[in-house]
Amino acid sequence: MKKHKIKKIKAREILNSRADWTVEVELKVKNKTFLAKVPSGASTGKREAKFIEPKKAVKNINEIIAPKLTGRELKSQEEIDSFLINLDGTKNKSKIGANAICGVSMVFCRANAGVKEMPLYSYISQIFNKSKSAQAKLPLIGFNIINGGAHAGNNLDFQEFMIVFRGKGIKSSLIGATKVYQELKKIIEKKYGSSAINVGDEGGFAPPIASPGEAINLILKAVESSGYRKSAKIILDVAASEFYFNNFYKIAGEKVSREELLNYYIKLIQKYPIEAIEDPFDEDDWQGFKEITKKIGNKVVIIGDDFLVTNPQIIKKAELEKACNGLLLKVNQIGTVSESLEAARLAKNYGWKIMVSHRSGETCDDFISDLAVGIAADYIKTGAPARSERTAKHNRLLKIEEELK
Repeated sequence: MKKHKIKKIKAREILNSRADWTVEVELKVKNKTFLAKVPSGASTGKREAKFIEPKKAVKNINEIIAPKLTGRELKSQEEIDSFLINLDGTKNKSKIGANAICGVSMVFCRANAGVKEMPLYSYISQIFNKSKSAQAKLPLIGFNIINGGAHAGNNLDFQEFMIVFRGKGIKSSLIGATKVYQELKKIIEKKYGSSAINVGDEGGFAPPIASPGEAINLILKAVESSGYRKSAKIILDVAASEFYFNNFYKIAGEKVSREELLNYYIKLIQKYPIEAIEDPFDEDDWQGFKEITKKIGNKVVIIGDDFLVTNPQIIKKAELEKACNGLLLKVNQIGTVSESLEAARLAKNYGWKIMVSHRSGETCDDFISDLAVGIAADYIKTGAPARSERTAKHNRLLKIEEELK
């Protein structure tokens, strides 16, 4: 087996899409340079791995991690992630920082694929399946075209309203998404005025509305007039932890109980073509998750985001208690690529659906596109078909689709 020595590891601060500072890691092996950029979320689960101040994370990489690795052989994914976890030594990666660890883990994944002269998705597929003959698969794209919650400045409590195109490839889905997006812009502008076509953190429109039903109706009107009524479905990211207070949920200024909110979801799926609901209840409301999975989990996918935080131990508990049947996978929630792959393996073994996800504070790094293909995820969500930090993921998927064909 050919050995490759690490010539350089260097971290620096860069800006993300929300004008916040984040971490970029550069790794040099042979005559090749690899980069990884770390995203961050606005709506975060309290059990996520701990992000520290970016300047401190950069310092930890340059002064603690780099000296221990520079000049040594390139470690495998499992080796580097074990090294980082042990070096940190805390349960939530708070000593070195999850943003520092995530950047190093991702850049090693890229470097290992690069020195093997493999597409990143093929390398991920091999280490995920532990097989050189594993087949990659393209995901369905969830396009977030109306923003609310922590991602927008309107009164819409639900965080994301996504469309997904069934039976379409990447290029066809992107054509559909751009048509619907442009049509939706016209509809919103006509109904609410030109000031209503401002966008949220993830590129979706943020009209001055408060009702989830009104948001869905706007989308379906755009879908209908764009000619995609038969293939377009809706995915909701509720992010209910953001409007949960003192054992009640507050929607459009009105207090509702767990039971009332569950009944509201049941009415929504009866009325609209909803395919999945993400974080329908607060991250600590296990009873709510169990009840909705029992009542409508056979009709829609119940996805855990803040609820699961890509943590294998929480995923095991959720399966045991039948609390959801879908995983939202974010590498920076857990901190390393290896732990993310373990979370995905568990979800697949349980027969769950998997959606790989970006964050609201994004960069133009397209790592998650290769990740979604490599683990054969069911879905990927990347935001609207607009703004370069979102379309970078779409454009990478277009290239992968070409290669796989």
